[in-house]
Amino acid sequence: MALQNQQIVDYPSFKLVIVGDGGTGKTTFVKRHLTGEFEKKYEPTIGVEVHPLDFFTNLGKIRFNCWDTAGQEKFGGLRDGYYIQGQCAIIMFDVTARSTYKNVPTWHRDLSRVCKNIPVVLCGNKVDVRNRQVKARQVTFHRKKNLQYYEISAKSNYNFEKPFLYLARKLAGEYNLQFVESPALAPPEVQIDLAAQKLHEQELLLVATQPLPDDDDDLAAFE
Repeated sequence: MALQNQQIVDYPSFKLVIVGDGGTGKTTFVKRHLTGEFEKKYEPTIGVEVHPLDFFTNLGKIRFNCWDTAGQEKFGGLRDGYYIQGQCAIIMFDVTARSTYKNVPTWHRDLSRVCKNIPVVLCGNKVDVRNRQVKARQVTFHRKKNLQYYEISAKSNYNFEKPFLYLARKLAGEYNLQFVESPALAPPEVQIDLAAQKLHEQELLLVATQPLPDDDDDLAAFE
């Protein structure tokens, strides 16, 4: 679904839908990329802001038209018009709010109902905050559904490019695709404790080798 006033470009562009509970940082995340802040379009009939984010790769320039719900998720499920013709997706939760992770399966189910077999990245945002409530070892949903998972911090730009690089490789069918220059990002608003974050990510790698918990509730499985 193209927006009426959306710019047509002469290089590959993809509809990227971003879902997750309100307050998880979806809008902050896309607005870190300065091109998206500059060109965002609003489509009130769907309640969506579209942020065009450009990336330069070794195979040429690409654009992700990032569909951001602009707060509509607080009214319950999103309309199908938001998902239709989605080519890739990011599901976001907040590692400092357990309820946002518990709702990830619902967002995934709604997405999968309309967009079948598209590449999806799960992102745990706000890893710059010290008192995280969702521990790395509790994040197992991506393994159950064969999704890619990244820990990110929108406000510090930590791992900003990784979801986009993963999706670009999937969409191009080219694992050797690389970004040849860094995206133009707003300066970091916070600093992340890189040493602590490396420990979390080592824990993620360790847990990935363990059997999945039998319990459907990932959080309860590791209490």
